[in-house]
Amino acid sequence: MNTGILIKCIGGFYYVKAADVVYECKARGVFRKQAVSPFAGDQVEFELDGSQKGWIVKILPRKNSFLRPPLANLDQIVFVASTCDPSPNLLVLDKLIAIAEKKGIEPVLAVTKTDLADCTEMKRIYESSGFQVVLIDNKNPSERQLEALKTLLAGKISAFVGNSGVGKSSLLNRLLPTLHLETSDISQKLGRGRHTTRQVELFELPQGGFAADTPGFSTVDFERYETILKEDLPSCFREFAPYLDECRFTGCSHTVEKGCAVLEALKEGRIMPSRHESYRQLYDSVKDIKEWQLQKREKNT
Repeated sequence: MNTGILIKCIGGFYYVKAADVVYECKARGVFRKQAVSPFAGDQVEFELDGSQKGWIVKILPRKNSFLRPPLANLDQIVFVASTCDPSPNLLVLDKLIAIAEKKGIEPVLAVTKTDLADCTEMKRIYESSGFQVVLIDNKNPSERQLEALKTLLAGKISAFVGNSGVGKSSLLNRLLPTLHLETSDISQKLGRGRHTTRQVELFELPQGGFAADTPGFSTVDFERYETILKEDLPSCFREFAPYLDECRFTGCSHTVEKGCAVLEALKEGRIMPSRHESYRQLYDSVKDIKEWQLQKREKNT
C-alpha cells in the first residue's frame, strides 16, 4: 500500500504525489457508497496497477476540510484583499477569518495594490488583532515583499482565498513563475474580475509545502456551507481571548451587556472597533440559529 497527498481532482481522476512521483488514480466505489469525496490536500492510501496509475482505497483522517472549495488539511489560508478596485469588505473578511479560526487554520492577510491606495489603517487593524499581514504592490512587488510571503508559506499547505479581481492568481504566478495561471482584468461595468481559475490544485513550492488557488471563490458558498453558532463565535475572534472569562455574567454575548470585559477592552482601545463591529453583525445574523437546525442543514447539503 502506498501513501501520498492528493494534489488535483478533475473529471473523476485524482492525482496523488508520493516520493516525487505523481500517480493518476481513480477512487474505489466505496467512497460513493459512503458519500465521501476525495479532496485536494487529502492524505490517501492507494494501490498501483503495475504502472503509474492506480486506485485510491482510503482517505486518511482529516484535520479540517471545506466543501466549497473542496480542500482538506490546510495549515493556513492567505486571505488576499486589495486596497481598491475592488475595495475591501472588512465584514466579509472578518467572517472568513472567523471560519478559519474555527477550523484551526492560521489566517494570513495579503494586502495587494498597496501602491494604488493607502493601506495603513487596514494593516494596523489586523496586526493589532494578532495576524500576520503582508503588503504587495500591484505591478511590481518587491523581492522583499515576496520573500516575506514565501517564508510564511514554507513547509505548509496553504490556500489563497479572496474576491475576484484582487490578484490571487497573479500573486501565485509571482511566487511560482512556471504556473502561468490565467488572470483577467477587472470588469469596468461590474467592478469585479471575471473568474478565471476552474479547478482546485495544489502547487508544490520551491521552499517546501503546497499552495492552492481557489476557483470561482464565492463568499456565498462560504456563508451557505460554513456557519458559526453564537456560542462558538467569540472564540473565533482571537483578540477576545484574554477577556472571555472576565465578564460579569455567564453566557455574555459581548455586544451590549454591562460588566462585559470585551466591551471594556474595546472602550480602552485594546480591541479594534471594526473587528468588534464585524463580530456584532455576525452575532446578530446567527443568534437565533440552533444546533439542530445547523445539523439538519448539513445533512441536506
